[in-house]
Amino acid sequence: MKEKKIIISGGGTAGHLYPALAVGDKLKEKDPALHLTFIGSRREVEKNIMKHYQVNFVALKIEGIKGRGLKAVKSLLLLPLSFLKSFVILLRIRPGLVIGAGGYSSGPVVLLASLMKIPTLILEQNLYPGFTNRLLIPWVRQAVVSFKSSLPSFKEKGIFIGNPVREAFYHLPPKEKSEKLTVLIFGGSQGSHFLNKTMIASLPLLKKEIKNLRIFHQTGKKDYEWVKKNYAQNGFKEVTVAPYFFEMADYFQKSDLIISRAGATTIAELIASQKASLLIPFSQATDNHQYFNARELEKIRGAEIILEKEFTPEIFADKIFSFLQNKDKITLMEKNLVPLKTEKVSEKISNLCFKLMEA
Repeated sequence: MKEKKIIISGGGTAGHLYPALAVGDKLKEKDPALHLTFIGSRREVEKNIMKHYQVNFVALKIEGIKGRGLKAVKSLLLLPLSFLKSFVILLRIRPGLVIGAGGYSSGPVVLLASLMKIPTLILEQNLYPGFTNRLLIPWVRQAVVSFKSSLPSFKEKGIFIGNPVREAFYHLPPKEKSEKLTVLIFGGSQGSHFLNKTMIASLPLLKKEIKNLRIFHQTGKKDYEWVKKNYAQNGFKEVTVAPYFFEMADYFQKSDLIISRAGATTIAELIASQKASLLIPFSQATDNHQYFNARELEKIRGAEIILEKEFTPEIFADKIFSFLQNKDKITLMEKNLVPLKTEKVSEKISNLCFKLMEA
């Protein structure tokens, strides 16, 4: 029997990597003999995540183009080499399917696969398609979207299934509410200096409720030391600070409130785990997609949004005090997320993958 082979390409950020890993896990669960290869970029965070999960990973020398100003010139110069390496990989592996998980590193692999008549599928995590996926729409067989309102962008190729997240997020036991408010703050896989800086600046204001606060803070590698030092200097002892939380689902379960950016995969994890959140969309995100992602939760009162220009230490501290005094609001926000929850997303996508391979 001929060995089945699939390539999953994409990345740049954890928001693209974790959906790829979730689908990969389900594919291997359904067919343990499947030969699975992940292709991404050489970014450090990407290599660390893929190494942690011990997958077969190939890194391309490739960088993003859109929104990079003069740096885009370097990115364009790297493209021919990326296409050449992608072509060699496709010839060597000869996959039965290529999946694009979003991000610039998926572009060359998915486009070449399409030209080589290999079945292709793309995953779109955001409400509005990202730059790479917009370019790939005419070339792919099918596109899986995370929001029903995204379907018009993909016309007859779009299918609404949802954004695949790690299985653990779907099965978190409810957290018992207590006098203390436990918050988890993070700014994506690389951290957010803006969120870190505002959080630390708010500590003198939050001190009056120090006994009622428990904090988990993912800082990113660059800010880790000074953030940890500032918590200690301000007398905050019930704090866990780390550059990166690999077991993020565990920290979601332990938290009452998530404070984060509004990347598509974070949004999907909030929906799957039904967690209340305070979202601060990254204002420089391509096409302002984080704001539109966050609005989908805000519209059903499953999250609150503070724009960057309004996110001051004083406003942030007031929000925390408000949640401390009204924990029923957190419970209501959690319940409001139920209509957005989609079940068995990774399984449905993996079934579609095998169907495309057999067509």
